[in-house]
Amino acid sequence: MQEKEDDLCILNLLGNWHSKKNALKNGVTLFDLEEMERKIRTIEEEAGKHDFWDNPEEAQKKMQELGKLKDRTALFEKLNGLLEEWEILLQLYEEADSSGESKEEADGLLDEAERISVKVASLLDGEELRFLFNGCYDDHNAILALHPGAGGLEAQDWTEMLLRMYTRWAEKKGYTIEVLDLLPGEEAGIKSVTFLVQGEKAYGYLQAERGVHRLVRISPFDAGGRRHTSFASVDVLPEVREGVDVELNPEDLRIDTFRSRGAGGQHVNTTDSAVRITHVPTGIVVQCQNERSQHSNKEKAMRILLAKLADLAQEKQKEELESIRGEQKEIAWGSQIRSYVFHPYSLVKDHRTGVEVGDIQAVMDGEIEEFLEAYLRFNARRKENAGLLNKG
Repeated sequence: MQEKEDDLCILNLLGNWHSKKNALKNGVTLFDLEEMERKIRTIEEEAGKHDFWDNPEEAQKKMQELGKLKDRTALFEKLNGLLEEWEILLQLYEEADSSGESKEEADGLLDEAERISVKVASLLDGEELRFLFNGCYDDHNAILALHPGAGGLEAQDWTEMLLRMYTRWAEKKGYTIEVLDLLPGEEAGIKSVTFLVQGEKAYGYLQAERGVHRLVRISPFDAGGRRHTSFASVDVLPEVREGVDVELNPEDLRIDTFRSRGAGGQHVNTTDSAVRITHVPTGIVVQCQNERSQHSNKEKAMRILLAKLADLAQEKQKEELESIRGEQKEIAWGSQIRSYVFHPYSLVKDHRTGVEVGDIQAVMDGEIEEFLEAYLRFNARRKENAGLLNKG
């Protein structure tokens, strides 16, 4: 019986080895070594010129790109080395097994081959994930806007729970969160919140969250202990810079000021510190009242407006992919992207990718990486099927 298990194990390892070797050998999409080396030579030649640092910002970008290219070529060499070591171990195992050497020695070779198999798979999965960030804004920070939908007080509480979930996720990633605008609920929860997530590829990851999120639970606000279904919408935008990613004409803006209001409608400031900006050509309206300073509120509102304009530009370019934001849907039953069920059972299910997680508390504590990565792969397949996958 043990001999059959060992034979099955070696067959699996051999199959995995051939699969990973082919992925590395033929996977131009992951490692185009010739192209990477060409780019490295080009940047190094540019860096050797006397005027290279005349534009420090541009020079810094190129040096960062150079560092990433060198890291990827080093990873390629590392994977090649591991695959060679893996192959040698499999050959040694077969020789040891056929020559009748000690089972302990043969098992040791097999264990080491399995260890390398896991390491290679992990490195290739990580590189595949990096390749999936191929959108023009994927490496930008992200701006998220959360709004309660059908469900009243329960929906407002649900919106606050989602804010906490994203905050916990960001903390685990080493990202930072800055609240740009927040309107608290009158009794509990929040009526709306807009916040910035700063970190490497924040938008690339969080674009998966755009859509309607559905909650099913026994409501703590229902004295009868009945089960409630609530909804909240999540919009995700890339943070962009004026003049770099988006051109903005000041004459296209109408800026209004008003007094900030808190829960219950009370004024939180006695001066007109809140700012509302209307982009007249598109009709986009943004506002910020979170800060006591009118200047700070205006600056944050401008950041949100720039993000919305960048998003709108991408919508127009990608209509065949249902645009970057997708169809604007009613925040209600039937339009959700993910369901979070606390009762009568515990389950979080993504309706696009089919990913299900039973530990709902872990998800609410920020463990959403599985959903984000599954969406990246799902989105890549969708683009590939549409013939629009960016190979660059």
